[in-house]
Amino acid sequence: MRTIMHVEPLHRLHLLLPFALPSAADASTALAHLAHPALDQLVARATLVERVIGEDFQRTLPHERWVARRFGAVPAGAAAADEAPLAPYMLRADGGAPDAAAWACVEPVHVRIAHDHLVLVDPAALELTDEEAAVLHGIARPLIEELGVRVEAPTPRRWYLSSDAFGTLAGASPLRASGRNIEIWLPHEAHTGERSRLWMKLQNEIQMAWFEHPVNEAREARGLPAVNSIWFHGQGTAQPVTSPFAHVYSNAVATRGLALAAQTPHEAPPATFAALREAEGPTDGATLVELDPFSVPFVEQDWARWNAAFAALERNWFAPALAALQKGELRTLELTLCGDTGSVTLAVTRGDLRKFWRRRVFASLFIE
Repeated sequence: MRTIMHVEPLHRLHLLLPFALPSAADASTALAHLAHPALDQLVARATLVERVIGEDFQRTLPHERWVARRFGAVPAGAAAADEAPLAPYMLRADGGAPDAAAWACVEPVHVRIAHDHLVLVDPAALELTDEEAAVLHGIARPLIEELGVRVEAPTPRRWYLSSDAFGTLAGASPLRASGRNIEIWLPHEAHTGERSRLWMKLQNEIQMAWFEHPVNEAREARGLPAVNSIWFHGQGTAQPVTSPFAHVYSNAVATRGLALAAQTPHEAPPATFAALREAEGPTDGATLVELDPFSVPFVEQDWARWNAAFAALERNWFAPALAALQKGELRTLELTLCGDTGSVTLAVTRGDLRKFWRRRVFASLFIE
């Protein structure tokens, strides 16, 4: 007698996809020769839950704002639509213990000269080792502490600074500023636009201390960019947070920190939808999976690599999730696709798949 196995359905799966939406101007190049029939069917039949347009000069990224708001990390009554005070949660995920103080994340970076302006290089492109970062931190730490700034460095490549003198200093996410003239993205007082003298002094002293340091000389000898500056972002104070998800899968330090603060089970995302089904037991709650193969190629405008990542998602996630919806093994699939300014959230159920009159096309989601 053949045994029929009963598969418990996933109640609700939410896929968060940073940098999955190119701008309308880049779309034809980004999606050239790419077939994504499963995603097309999901998009065509889905219900539009939310569309956030965003603005060109917002200092935070859409997926950062999305997770901050979903977990309740933005202070009540915050007026700015740009708020994503994630540094305290990043500190928690990295093994630190944020208190009631305001914390900012600081990362070692490379700033290159381009004609008449300076350009921030994506920190992921530095190939900075923990050993190199630890040496550079050892040089910078006394300079930071001499200025009365608290510093925690539970991981060599991300440091956390706290000082009342920083006030409401606002910095841009590194990926928001990468590849661009840094002038408008440099830290400034959120309400007045003024620059912090303390921050500029600290930055200048560290830049001078690292200039021609043996770590940088060795990196340049290997053809790697020197680590010649630091980048400030994510400042905020930890708020009590709650999770709308029963389980979180993400490699993003901010998302992991929010899940940790909300006492929500979290781990690295599985490679495929099938692996998720094996790992995820029966649950009546929602599951968040944050998948980010797009950030680096998006920032570098490497559309061939971005295209390949999209094809892998179609094969490993969109197609099997669609099949699970059709079979009743998944009750609701939600997709939040983000660009570098805006985002779109869609929801689709098994019943939605029968609504043949819905004809939304993927291109309609692109952010201008």
